[in-house]
Amino acid sequence: MLTTTSMKSHGCGEITKNEIGKEVTIAGWVSAVRDLGGIIFVEVRDKSGLFQLVSDPKKNPQVYDIFQKLRDEYVIQATGIVSQRPEETYNDKLATGYIEVYPTAIKILSTAAVLPFPLNSDEVGEDIRLKYRYLDLRQEKVINCLKLRHEIVKTIRDYLNSQNFMEVETPILIKTTPEGARDYLVPSRVQPGKFYALPQSPQIFKQLLMVGGIERYYQIAKCFRDEDLRADRQPEFTQVDMEMSFVTQQDIMNMVEGLLKQVFRIVGYETPDKIPVMTYQEAMDKYGSDRPDLRFGLELFDIGDIIMNSNFEIIKDTLKAGGIVRAIKIPGIANYSRKEIDDLTKLAISYGAKALANIMYLEDGTAKSPVLKFLTEEQAEQIKQRAAAKPGDVVFFVADKPKVTYDVMGRFRLYFGDRLGLIDKNAHALLWVVDFPMFEYSEEDNRYVSVHHPFTMPNLEDIDKMESDPAHCRSIAYDIVYNGTELGGGSVRIHDGDIQKRVFKALGLSDEETQEKFGFMINAFKYGTPPHAGLALGLDRVVALLAKTDSIRDVIAFPKNSAAKCLMTDAPATATEDQLRELHLRLTVKTN
Repeated sequence: MLTTTSMKSHGCGEITKNEIGKEVTIAGWVSAVRDLGGIIFVEVRDKSGLFQLVSDPKKNPQVYDIFQKLRDEYVIQATGIVSQRPEETYNDKLATGYIEVYPTAIKILSTAAVLPFPLNSDEVGEDIRLKYRYLDLRQEKVINCLKLRHEIVKTIRDYLNSQNFMEVETPILIKTTPEGARDYLVPSRVQPGKFYALPQSPQIFKQLLMVGGIERYYQIAKCFRDEDLRADRQPEFTQVDMEMSFVTQQDIMNMVEGLLKQVFRIVGYETPDKIPVMTYQEAMDKYGSDRPDLRFGLELFDIGDIIMNSNFEIIKDTLKAGGIVRAIKIPGIANYSRKEIDDLTKLAISYGAKALANIMYLEDGTAKSPVLKFLTEEQAEQIKQRAAAKPGDVVFFVADKPKVTYDVMGRFRLYFGDRLGLIDKNAHALLWVVDFPMFEYSEEDNRYVSVHHPFTMPNLEDIDKMESDPAHCRSIAYDIVYNGTELGGGSVRIHDGDIQKRVFKALGLSDEETQEKFGFMINAFKYGTPPHAGLALGLDRVVALLAKTDSIRDVIAFPKNSAAKCLMTDAPATATEDQLRELHLRLTVKTN
């Protein structure tokens, strides 16, 4: 596709052999200047790629004089006839590496100071790159990430539009609600002492759109959460939000599978016609995670029944108190030194374990472990058989509360998957995880809280457990997982007012609190609510994974750093006394 504007006829990377003999005009940044014995070569760059200009003082001294003034990152415009390069100067690495232009006219549009860092270098720290993000954007790898993001967003819109969805924008200034991360608050000038919240998701509004009869909604939505950051988190992020009426869980899953098939084709991967499905409990039992990475094995297994018949009293007491024990077999490491095993124990403790037990199966066929004194030969053999252990293998196990045990062993599994090189970096493993718990107990709040959100429909078989046994109440919720990372999740929503009241009661919300926080929504549900369900995909995460980058910051045009600060604009910043006064606010803490 040719780029035609008033200042250039082609993009630098769009000129082909078909233009040989034709006049073109290009404009862009000087990427490199090479003076080879009087003849000067200049590479010009724009978002489409690179193109080579050449100047010979004998052919055009006026153009040559300007070439001598060019420096890296000057912005120039050049016009000339496209010619074929001499064969010995072909550059196979460039799409335009077989052609060049001797300009008949050239103009310096803008000069440039020396850059604070070299472009396309892997040695530049992230803080410097983010401080000068407008320069960082010129790098090929960054441009490619943003191009990929654009293609993915376009594909998403095209697909959902073809499926009769309607794109609807929802408010950014909303009412703060409980359940979830901390809200970003915005003070109101015209309503003194009151605050808006920035939405953590459009959850309430998209459900109200279903009440309003929209039936199929989507939005590329900005969301905000005030939480500690890491590589896959930003205070403001983007999600592909969708909701459908008169559908089941399977309908949503089918729709998302069709969407992902189109998205993954952009990077050349054909997703399976049906993505495998695994229950939450199976994922935790086998992989210690609700987002398991299926690109390698090393499955966990239960040895609690064997331990309960042994003399291993410490673990038996843990099991009797409601704990669990999970083991994992690591192949070929029985030759590890005592220090290496001790280091693994320290690693498990850093993950949260109180201790890490092991049984080493030596090459001579014998087993070695301090824990064998608590086991009969028959029990030791049962563990070996369950692990399918061979000489050279080691079985590790941890006993604790379920949450601790799963977390430790799940992270231990990932550690060895990486350390032993078992993870195929070119593999693609998509998975649906379903039947999540409806509630989890919060030690901090001393009550049960929603695993997803309070509008998630409980599994119909477990509705009566909400009051009597909330810990074992499942929800009709589902996550889509890719290579051990959650791409997104959703649920079937509650459309029955009586069930919604029971959920709020199970969460410990009084009728007054429920009315104060969600009164407008509960009132809306009185007027005929269709069964509905939805899902949200993390757009930044999807793009980062398909771009094969470790951080979502690489696929966001102007991201914050790990301290939620924009190093380029120095936001957040202090407000003036006049601004605070207009907002009826007074600071009680000192600011820098």
